[in-house]
This record gives sequence, C-alpha cells and structure tokens, in this order.
Amino acid sequence: MNTKNAKTLPLIWMVVGAVLTIYALILDLMKATGELRGYMLIVGVILLIFGIFKMPNKKHTKIVNMVFLFPMIFTFAVTVIIPFILGIIYSFTDWNGIQVTKFVGLGNYITMFKQSDYVYSFVITVIYTVINMILVNIVGFALALVCSSKIKGTSFFRSAYFLPNLIGGLVLGYVWQFIFNKVFTTVFAGSVSMLTNANLALLAILIVNTWQYAGYIMLIYLTGLQTVPKDVLEAAGVDGASAITTLFKIKMPMIANTFTVCIFLTLVNSFKQFDLNLAITNGAPSRIMGADIIQSTELLALNIYNTAIRKNNYALGQTKAVVFFIILAVVSLTQVAISKKKEVEL
Repeated sequence: MNTKNAKTLPLIWMVVGAVLTIYALILDLMKATGELRGYMLIVGVILLIFGIFKMPNKKHTKIVNMVFLFPMIFTFAVTVIIPFILGIIYSFTDWNGIQVTKFVGLGNYITMFKQSDYVYSFVITVIYTVINMILVNIVGFALALVCSSKIKGTSFFRSAYFLPNLIGGLVLGYVWQFIFNKVFTTVFAGSVSMLTNANLALLAILIVNTWQYAGYIMLIYLTGLQTVPKDVLEAAGVDGASAITTLFKIKMPMIANTFTVCIFLTLVNSFKQFDLNLAITNGAPSRIMGADIIQSTELLALNIYNTAIRKNNYALGQTKAVVFFIILAVVSLTQVAISKKKEVEL
C-alpha cells in the first residue's frame, strides 16, 4: 500500500467512525427507540480508534496510548486527586457535608489540637504503629526462615500462614471479638475478656493484626531470601560460618531492600489501621483522663471516622484527615530514606 492510501484509508475510518458515533449520540438524545443506535455507537468508536491507530503519524501511538489511559486517569482524578484538593479547601470552612456557609481559616485546625481525644488517639496510634511494625516484621521474618528451610511440609506452612490475610478485616475482627469475649473466657473459667480492660484491649488488636498480616510479610521476606545466591551460602558453609553468622552477616545484608519494603508496608498499614479497630473494639473501653472520658483504643483513622460520620462534623473530620495524610506521608518518606541509606551502608 502506497503512502497516499496508507493515509487515506485510516482517515476514512476516522470520519465514518466519528459520524456514526455522533449520529448515535444524537439518536440517544432524541430518545429514539430501537437497538440500532447502540450498534452504531460501538462500530463508530471502534472505527475511530482503529483509524487513529493506523494513521501513519509519528505521534499516533502516543494519541492511542492517551485514549486508552484516559479512563484510568479520569477515574483516578475524580476519586482521588479532586476529592483530596476539595478536602484541603473544606478543612478551612464550616462544611457540613452538603454546603459551605463561611470560611473559618485555621479554626478547625486549632479546635482539633485542643481536643484531648484527638491528641490521645495520635499518641496511641504512634505507640501501636511502633509495636505492630516490630511484631509483624519479626514474626514474618521468622516464618520466612522456617518456610525457606529444608523441613517437610513447607508448602503447607506457607499456605497456612498466608491464609489469614485473605479474610476481610471486618469479618476477621468480629470473629476475634467473639473469641476474646466468649471462647477465651469459657476455656479459662473466671477470666475477663481482654476487650473489657483499657490496658489490654489495644494489645488484643495487636495480636489479631500480627496474626493476620505476618503471613503476607512472610511471603515478601521469603522471596527476598530465595534471591540470595546459593554459591555464597555454600562458600560460607565451607568457611565454617554458623547458621547465626550466615543469617546476620550474609542473608540479612543481602536482602536489605526487602526489609525496606516490609517496614514501609507495615508502617503504613499500622498507622492507618481502621477495620480491625472498628470491628474488635470500636474504640472501647472508655478511659478517664482528668475531666475527660476518652475511648482507650480509638486510633486516628477511627477518630476521624467518628468525628465526621457519628458526630456529623464533616469539616473537622476532613481537617483531621488532611493532617493524617501529611503525617503519614512525612513518616513514610522519612522511613524509606533512612532504610535506603542503610541499604547503601550494608
């Protein structure tokens, strides 16, 4: 096919496709009956895209790529970018979920930091994040070592350890709530549920989250351990290195990037914990702090939810969400930067 035909034929397809598409849309606006307009729309869009793709132009590939990427980009913008920008704007207003009546400036931010329940939620979220990050990574790495060893049944162990991660957080939370309140108190007669103790309820959430998430982290560590060259391990064995020495001097330094990924994932997952918190304790039990009664296990995400939805204070809830995002972004980026620096040192 010569150059002239190569340009003419795709152009004809594009024109026919555009005409069919426009005509089908006009019929739809006119409330025309029949299935013809549906077929015309489909054929028209196909011809239009195919004509653009076949057009012998240096930029036609970029155009086609943009056409196919547009739905995803548009969806992401509508569901993430635009709501985020609007959320920042709403945080400076008295937004009630429907309309804005006045601009309040930094009023919501000042009110937020004056609330004792928010400050308490922030503190226990930090404590929860640090403890949970350590527990999940230690347990996940230990399970990865077990599953990468030469013991029998490692395939079964991998599946068994990962299985809890497939259960939804809300369902899992309600199941474990029943276990804490009914099963444990029945097995250990005379005992009191951990969920009724303000000092132990947060520990219960930590136990459940570690049990659920450690299997997922295990798979990442397991993948990292499998990338360690076998000849290096064999050389270490020949040189008389013990299993402990091999672990700390060879395996762990060689999978430093895996530690970076796992620590990042557990940090983010812990800091924005919501579903287990809602299902297991819903913030209970209460704790008296000075003149205030505070929910002892209300983490930041649940505090934001309760402020916006239950207390119907959408502007203040949105303000807390903006600060929550900023804190999470700063902490996450800082952690990744420090971990990357350690990778270079190792």
